[in-house]
Amino acid sequence: MSIWGRILGSAASLFSGGPLGSLLGGLAGQAVDLWSPCGPGDQRRAMTDAEAEEAKQTVAFTIGVIALAAKMARADGVVKRVEVDTFKRLFRVPADELANVGRVFDLARRDTHGFEEYAHQIANLFEDRHAVLEELLDSLLMIAEADDELHETEVEYLHAIAVIFGFDEAEFRRIVAGHHMAGGPTDSDPYAVLGVARTAGDDAVKAAHRALVREHHPDRLIAQGMPQEFVDLATQKLALVNAAYDRIRREREGSAALL
Repeated sequence: MSIWGRILGSAASLFSGGPLGSLLGGLAGQAVDLWSPCGPGDQRRAMTDAEAEEAKQTVAFTIGVIALAAKMARADGVVKRVEVDTFKRLFRVPADELANVGRVFDLARRDTHGFEEYAHQIANLFEDRHAVLEELLDSLLMIAEADDELHETEVEYLHAIAVIFGFDEAEFRRIVAGHHMAGGPTDSDPYAVLGVARTAGDDAVKAAHRALVREHHPDRLIAQGMPQEFVDLATQKLALVNAAYDRIRREREGSAALL
């Protein structure tokens, strides 16, 4: 399943109201396909009301992701090709949808709505799925650092979104630290990646590691019906968390505090 296919059920109001609805209104003539494949020969049948509603909601969420990415790309004052390419890579935009995505991206850049309104709608959509919001924030971070720089204005933008998504200061620092570690610097702080102090005891480190593994395990997101793009982001997150934990273990080997 892809973000361009059927995602999760969500609030129907997202499709027609608020800034996301405004962007959808800008795509005049781009109606949701209310027919689904059915059996051999690609026969098609009318969607049920539930399927049609889910399809509409999928479009709403997709529009939200594009809108936040577009605002992210403008945070440092200029949209760079590498940032757009990173978005397309992360979300695997099909060739036949590139034109539509480009239109929404441009509409969002010029839209008078602030990014806060988009973020609030997305936060409401996934208010009970903390990990999903973190994967989305991770994707925005990847777009921000695509040009090998993380500008102060971009950090401020990301921090504001994190607050709207319900992350506190410590959680935001942990998320950003994971991206520093992803870049491979030898001075990356594995404790920051796990969100614990360097003086934390073994039990606290273990608990932090277990909590992050549980929250971001790909199987959990698959069970929730998340699109493959977000499962892949969760897989990357899990690898970073495990790498940080393993590094702490190695650093503590031979000391009195063995994990």
